[in-house]
Amino acid sequence: MNYNFKNKLISLILCCLSTTLPSFAYIDPNTGAMLFSVILCSITTIFFIFNSLIIKIKSKLFSKTSLSTKKHDFVIYSEGNQYYCVFKPILDEFEKRKINLTYFTSSKNDPVFTENYNYIKSEYIGKNNTAYFKLAFLNADICLLTTPHLDVFQLKRSKNTKHYCHIFHSISFSMNYRLFALDYFDSVLCDAKFQIPLIREIEKKRNLPSKKLAVVGSTYMDYNKKRLDEIKTKSKNDNFTILIAPSWGRFSLLNKFGKSILEDFKNTEYKIIIRPHPQSLRVDKKLIDDLTKSTINYKNINWDFNSDNLKSLSKADILISDFSCIMMDYAFLFNKPFLYLKTDIVFDTLDCSDLDETPWRYKILNEIGRELKPQNGDIENLKNIIEEMKNNPNYEKNIINASNYAWEEKNNSAKNVADFLIKTQKELNDGFNI
Repeated sequence: MNYNFKNKLISLILCCLSTTLPSFAYIDPNTGAMLFSVILCSITTIFFIFNSLIIKIKSKLFSKTSLSTKKHDFVIYSEGNQYYCVFKPILDEFEKRKINLTYFTSSKNDPVFTENYNYIKSEYIGKNNTAYFKLAFLNADICLLTTPHLDVFQLKRSKNTKHYCHIFHSISFSMNYRLFALDYFDSVLCDAKFQIPLIREIEKKRNLPSKKLAVVGSTYMDYNKKRLDEIKTKSKNDNFTILIAPSWGRFSLLNKFGKSILEDFKNTEYKIIIRPHPQSLRVDKKLIDDLTKSTINYKNINWDFNSDNLKSLSKADILISDFSCIMMDYAFLFNKPFLYLKTDIVFDTLDCSDLDETPWRYKILNEIGRELKPQNGDIENLKNIIEEMKNNPNYEKNIINASNYAWEEKNNSAKNVADFLIKTQKELNDGFNI
C-alpha cells in the first residue's frame, strides 16, 4: 500500500467513523505529528480487524441462509425507497421481456410490493448489516446495485455470485463517491461517455483490473422525466417558492449554514421548502431535529421528508443546494438554473481526489447556476438575482448543452441496461473472460 493510498484510506475511515480524538494541552509539532499518525494507523487497523472478525462470525451464522441455497439469474439489491426510481424502469423492462429477476430490498414498504409483476420476485431482506451479511452468500449470475464500496466496508462479495454491476443513482455522480467506491465491481453502467476515462484513470493509478464499462444513460432521469406529467406543479397563485435541498454530512449546507440561512428567510415573502437528503435523517438526525423545532412557528417554512424529491422540485421557482446532485436533477429536468452555497468539502475523502483534473460537474456549476453569498447580501437581494438569472438566455443554452453531455441515451436507458445484463450473463455462461 503506497503512502498516498494509506493516507487517503485513513482519512476515509476517520470520516466514516466520525471519531473525536482527545485533546492535549500542548505537544510540539514533530511529536504531535508522530503521535497523530500512530493514533490514525491504530484506529484504521483496529477498525479493519474488528470488521473482519465480525464478518467471520456472522458468516458462520448465515452460511445456511436462503440466499445461498437458491440460484438466481439476475438480482437487484435496493437499499431503500429512494432508489426505486433507478430500478423501476429496469424491472418493467425485464417484466416486458418475460425474464425472471429477483429484487431484494431493505425497505419493508418498498413500492415494488404494490406492483403486479409476474416475472419479478421481490423480498425484504432486512437493513444495513443484516442485509449485507445475507448478500454475502448470494448465489447469482449477476447482481446489480447502486450501493458503492463493494468489498471495502460492510458489503462483501459472495463467492457464489459471478458478476457485480454498479449503476449510478444520480446524474454525473461517478467520482463524487467516497474513496474506493467502484474499485471492486466487475462492471459499471455509465450515464455518458465522459465518465469512462475518469474510471479508467482511477483504475490505472490504483493498479486495478479494467472493469466492463457501458454507456446506458440514466434510468433515474428517464423515469423522473416521464413522471413530470403526473406530478401536480404549483399553481400560478402560489407564493414564490424556494426549495432548499442540500446533501448530507458535516460539509452540507444545513450543517455549515443551517441556522443562519433559515433565520435570513424566516421573515421573507417567499415560501420555503426544506428537503434534507434522506441520509441526513440518520447521519444528521440531531441537527434536523433542532432545525425543525426552531422553525416550527415559521408559517412560510415547510419541511419535506419524502424519499421522492420530484414533487418538491416541481414546485420550486428556484433551488438552493450545496454539492448535491439534486442540482443536476433540477437543471436537466426543468431547464432552470440553480443557486448553490460553497462548503469546505474535503476532496481527499472522495474518489475525485485521485483525478488529475477537477471533475466536470464542479467546473460546470457557474455556467448552469450561480453561487449564493449570504455574506454579500445575496439573501436580501435574492429576487433581483433570480430575475437576472431568468432573463439570461445563456443559462438555458448552457443547461441544454450540459444535459446532452452528461445524460446520453435519453429514454433508452432501461432497454440498454437489460441488453447489457442479458449479454453479460450469456458471456459468463459461455465461458468468455469478461
